[in-house]
Amino acid sequence: MPKLIAVLTLLASLAFAISPIWVPDFGGFDPNQFPVPQQDAPVQPAGYAFAIWGLIYAWLIVGVIYGLWKRADAPQWNAMRPALLVSLTIGAAWLPVATFSPIWATILIWLMLIPALVALSQSPVADKAWASWPVGLYTGWLSAASFAAIGLILAGYGWTSQTTAAWLCVGFASLLGFAVQLKLGRAPTYGIAVIWALIAIAVRNDFALNSVAPLAIAGAVALILPTLRAAR
Repeated sequence: MPKLIAVLTLLASLAFAISPIWVPDFGGFDPNQFPVPQQDAPVQPAGYAFAIWGLIYAWLIVGVIYGLWKRADAPQWNAMRPALLVSLTIGAAWLPVATFSPIWATILIWLMLIPALVALSQSPVADKAWASWPVGLYTGWLSAASFAAIGLILAGYGWTSQTTAAWLCVGFASLLGFAVQLKLGRAPTYGIAVIWALIAIAVRNDFALNSVAPLAIAGAVALILPTLRAAR
């Protein structure tokens, strides 16, 4: 059974990585998918930030292959794999869903995040370059992206303004990132991914003082200390 789960995790990581092939031009939710079109929503990161997915896909695959090859029966790897398998399996379906339903895509990204956090917390202390670091990078980006999706839903359905949604969601994303990295005490790639996203949100808002940019920068700065401690 452990080897079967290891194989399934590899297959899920490959399916997750090739999912952009089915939606090659996806650049985020279409602003017109919402009752209130979300043009230039301040809760979203600048476009360059999404390049992190290339590293996430590659590192996860390499790490999962290493685990299957060298650690197929290792107890700590086996503890991490079921939750990671669930997250990646859902992730493989996320892009097609996002093209027709922002609400379902938001639900799915949270269903990806929760088991990813479980997998990260149970990831091996050893083999960090193959296990906790790639999973940390993946989970950190999901932590920020999950709140960005909520921000788009809040403003896109007229429940709040774009500005209020951005402040709420950037604030909560910063709090979650800080709490997870502080509690985890390792896998600094988690904090790095959240910092990357927060800075990209500030860039999207042109670092304007009358925008959500100062809060995003404050969140990124607050994350530096627990991330550095985790790196040690």
